[in-house]
Amino acid sequence: MNDVRTVPEADFDDWQRALATGFLQPPALAREQLDARRGEFVPGRLLGAVDDDRWVATFRSFAQELTAVGGAPVPADAITNVTVSPTHRRRGLLGRMMAADLAAAKDRGDVVATLIAAEYPIYGRYGFGPATWSTQWTVEVPRAGLDPRWSGPGDGGRIDLVDGARVRELGPGLYERFRRAQPGAVSRDELWWQTFTGSVPFHADFTEPFHAVYRSASGEVEGLVTYRSDDTWSGKQPDQTASVHKLVATTPAAERALWHYLCSIDWITKVKSGFRGPDDLLPLLLPDPRAARVTGHADWLWVRILDVVRALEARTYEASGALVLEVVDDTGPAGGRFRLQASPEGASCVPTSTVGADLTLDVAELASIWLGGESPLRLAALGRVQEEREGAARKADALFRSPGRPWCPDIF
Repeated sequence: MNDVRTVPEADFDDWQRALATGFLQPPALAREQLDARRGEFVPGRLLGAVDDDRWVATFRSFAQELTAVGGAPVPADAITNVTVSPTHRRRGLLGRMMAADLAAAKDRGDVVATLIAAEYPIYGRYGFGPATWSTQWTVEVPRAGLDPRWSGPGDGGRIDLVDGARVRELGPGLYERFRRAQPGAVSRDELWWQTFTGSVPFHADFTEPFHAVYRSASGEVEGLVTYRSDDTWSGKQPDQTASVHKLVATTPAAERALWHYLCSIDWITKVKSGFRGPDDLLPLLLPDPRAARVTGHADWLWVRILDVVRALEARTYEASGALVLEVVDDTGPAGGRFRLQASPEGASCVPTSTVGADLTLDVAELASIWLGGESPLRLAALGRVQEEREGAARKADALFRSPGRPWCPDIF
């Protein structure tokens, strides 16, 4: 049996080689990249499996905050770098690493675990459910109907190009204001901003992008976009695409101005939006919304609830009501029967054994509805939520509905 263990710092380079192998990337990393990635090493948070002194599986977690509905930050165990070498598949290595990590997260007091799933079928069996989705658009700029003479926001604000150093100054504060209001958004630490702007050479193929900020008439930074352009020409005509890497804004005015800016850049005939929330304003900001074609839509952030009581009490509710949930958790600590009493003024959730359940659902389905991204009624129609009392799914739908769709702008 292969030995699953925590990774000592002395083995970090070999563990990185196994990680690259698992993701089918060149396993030999440059010294500069390895040194840059050492910032991710936290004792006890890297796991792996060893066979004959060779790392054959990898698993890493780190501390994170996830924004719940209503804006409360929830402590999360963020999971990433999960691989099993092709020579060691189907031996239970992922299950053992996952069990060890989730047990440690529960002991630390984390309320949820999070991950971005590379493949859909893997993580449901560990209690994870898709909790946010993302949509990609490609804007055909000539068809969008925007004024080609646009020379800047007409609201007294302005857009300025900045470099990576300035982004590291302005970005963290802007993003913190953004994520407090966006269910599904996750925290970013200093290393995130360093790797994002290239001051820490995490990726060998990093090329400096363009960064533009929107400032309101008062001078407040309310939006930031990072994008790159290709170099495509059709005959003697420029036919270039601006690909958005990140765009966050704290006001609709900032969001409108940044999208209009991207569509006004000379030579740009297409704008690729990157991964956006499904209810993003982008298409309807255009005089002709059909100029924005959906080119991708998929699940994004997956959540695994570790503490039902704290998770349900952390979020806010638009409606009032009581609901008894039978939560099934065959592989973890979150199973049981819970009575939720919620209203716009607050919520309480307590374990109970004295009243019958209104709904029975797996912990993965609870994760999908917790941020308001999935409907209990839809899941009931699919047979993934069982009504124990008639009308309970409709009641749950009204209770868990959120004012907007949850969205996670990051991958980790």
